[in-house]
Amino acid sequence: MGTRSTMLQPTWRHQAACNGEAAEAFFPPGPVEAREDRLAREAVAKAICATCPVRGLCLEYALAVREPYGIWGGLNEYERRRLLPRKAG
Repeated sequence: MGTRSTMLQPTWRHQAACNGEAAEAFFPPGPVEAREDRLAREAVAKAICATCPVRGLCLEYALAVREPYGIWGGLNEYERRRLLPRKAG
């Protein structure tokens, strides 16, 4: 994992492949999105992430802050949740 400073103040963002891309590919348009629309939108975002030089830092950041929405580090919120440790009890 990165340093705490890297996590809280992500200076790597200016190097991200998504920098300047349309945000609608990385985040849902609203509370309701058809499954096929979501899959298509996420595929576009993930393709951009696949070329990103700071993808790992992005994913570390999203996991550290428990980012609840969007594509971060090439993973959606459900995929990221599976990487987090489970709470006991």
